[in-house]
Amino acid sequence: MPVSWFLLSLALGRNPVVLSLERVVGLQDAARCSPGLSCHLWDGDVLCLPGSIVSAPGPVLVPTRLQTELVLRCHEETDCDLCVRVVIHLAVHGSWEEPEDEEKFGGAADAELEEHRNASLQAHVVLSFQAYPTARCVLLEVQVPAALVQPGQPVGSVVFDCFEAALGAEVRIWSYTQPRYQKELNLTQQLPALPWLNVSADGEDVRLVLDVSEEQRFGLSLYWNQAQGPAKPWWHRNLTGPQTITLNHTDLVPCLCIQVWPLEPDSVRTSICPFKEDPRAHRNLWRAARLHLLPPQGWRLDAPCSLPAEATLCWQALDGGPCQPLVPPLPRENVTVNKALEFPLLKGHPNICIQVNSWETLQLQECLWADSLGPLKDDMLLVETRGPQDNRSLCALEASGCTPLLSGVSTRAARLGEQLLQDLRSGQCLQLWDDDLGALWACPMDKYVHQRWALVWLACLLLAAVLFLLLLLKKNHVKAAARSRAALLLYSADDAGFERLVGALASALCQLPLRVAVDLWSRRELSAQGPLAWFHAQRRQTLQEGGVVVLLFSPGAVALCHEWLQDAASAPVAHGPHDAFAASLSCVLPDFLQGRAPGRYVGAYFDRLLSPDAVPALFRTVPVFSLPSQLPDFLGTLQGPGAPRHGRLAERAEQMSRVLQPALDSCFRPPGTPGMGRGMRPEAEERT
Repeated sequence: MPVSWFLLSLALGRNPVVLSLERVVGLQDAARCSPGLSCHLWDGDVLCLPGSIVSAPGPVLVPTRLQTELVLRCHEETDCDLCVRVVIHLAVHGSWEEPEDEEKFGGAADAELEEHRNASLQAHVVLSFQAYPTARCVLLEVQVPAALVQPGQPVGSVVFDCFEAALGAEVRIWSYTQPRYQKELNLTQQLPALPWLNVSADGEDVRLVLDVSEEQRFGLSLYWNQAQGPAKPWWHRNLTGPQTITLNHTDLVPCLCIQVWPLEPDSVRTSICPFKEDPRAHRNLWRAARLHLLPPQGWRLDAPCSLPAEATLCWQALDGGPCQPLVPPLPRENVTVNKALEFPLLKGHPNICIQVNSWETLQLQECLWADSLGPLKDDMLLVETRGPQDNRSLCALEASGCTPLLSGVSTRAARLGEQLLQDLRSGQCLQLWDDDLGALWACPMDKYVHQRWALVWLACLLLAAVLFLLLLLKKNHVKAAARSRAALLLYSADDAGFERLVGALASALCQLPLRVAVDLWSRRELSAQGPLAWFHAQRRQTLQEGGVVVLLFSPGAVALCHEWLQDAASAPVAHGPHDAFAASLSCVLPDFLQGRAPGRYVGAYFDRLLSPDAVPALFRTVPVFSLPSQLPDFLGTLQGPGAPRHGRLAERAEQMSRVLQPALDSCFRPPGTPGMGRGMRPEAEERT
């Protein structure tokens, strides 16, 4: 980046009068020698290959000392870069030895020695430069006349202009000859930084401290450096002398940059962007991002900075639940912020929403047509898929997946399959999208709701008839509540042995007045919905009915919890298609972090598989029981206020312990024993 004289003066000295940087004009490197020497700079860079040290055949030139000097390489009067000039001091190393066969050759040997002594010395000097991310090697050819050749004496120096570098960079310089007669010289230097601007934290706020002389006048601008389009100014002032400016932490975004320049004609402006990696800035960016509908079929994502995000369309049902992804998908490339984009749809609908995801994490979801078309509707979305040879299939998008019409499953769409097909054929459904791959249709369901009013009146009559029975059963209300209490078991599928142990526990709990839900018994629903959607539905139903979620901790579950707690921002590691525990952590952890877990969650672990200290501290805010040693207390907590007396609980706990013991023992059988789980014992010992 071009560096102004003003900024270099501030970086290298408080008084510009004291410091004077020489200006080097032109883009080409150059070399010059001290008087008496001749030198030549080879064109282009060379390979940096020092080679091994060899013996000198006689007097040779070697580098003895390196010096550096900062200069300005200027392309134009106000367009200059900081450059490092290198000075190489040279000396003569070694001397001519008298030939051993002088007596044999006599005068001929003397003449040859005299000829060598009267010849000039020539050397190829390599200069190597490194300053991340730049690395260069240049070759200098130096010649010394015979009159200056004195063994062990300096002969002069060579000056190289110059290696470009940035303020604040660490530079490393080496010099040696080819061939190499001694260890190469090296020099490491830290170039001065810009002390005039310091960014520091002040509680929740950020302070910009500009340390310049009192008489110095300069301009200061804060702006958003947007990847698409020009920079967007945010704040500008002309200031004098040292200044301290306070920014609210909510104003920080990754692309917020600071620009400073002297209030002089044709001054060069220098910018820094210090908040690119600030976590607060990234959180603020998503808080500031907004989705907007642009009639008739456009939308726009507004944000101060570019976002690493992808957008998808989804269908939000009236009864809640996760928004179901839709075909057609929006383009998978990053969303261009502050730019109008088009929907690939024929019609808008209040239930069609946009999801914006970053690194597979949902950041924004907006149902953009809610303002113009009203609230969500109780419509059924029909998905038509078209294949080769005019093959077509039709299904209804529900929370459990896309249900084929006229199927035998007990869902709302399957029960009304015939009626929905008739509505589609008669034109009562709104077509939202259509192309060669398929089509989307939104079919109203209001009339089917009205048809059920007769059933509602009948239900009221039945309710009045059974009211008397409810009063008679008032004494047994607590037992009925306990009998109807739901329990959702969440566990990590460490191996087959542990799954059998969980299955034994779930079966034993079903013998009590508990309704137990566990993914082992819902594999078909889990495959159709996906682990996350299945857990959402089960958790919502369990908690709405006053039930409890049981977290079964094992070595694998503890490892997953630590993985989420240590780096919640990174994308989770992929797990098995039926691993509801891994999928559920994204919802379970917020309940514990926000204090909503007590009364809704219970923890448990098996005595011999895990030590009490292995359970993460965050989850100890709810009761955590060791099984089977603490089975009575565990069962009492699960059954709630309607639990039987302690003696009865102890009897049930003893029966359950006998049921669990064979499954628990199978997890610790030696390798090769029939019925042993896949590696439970070694994995448990290693993790505990």
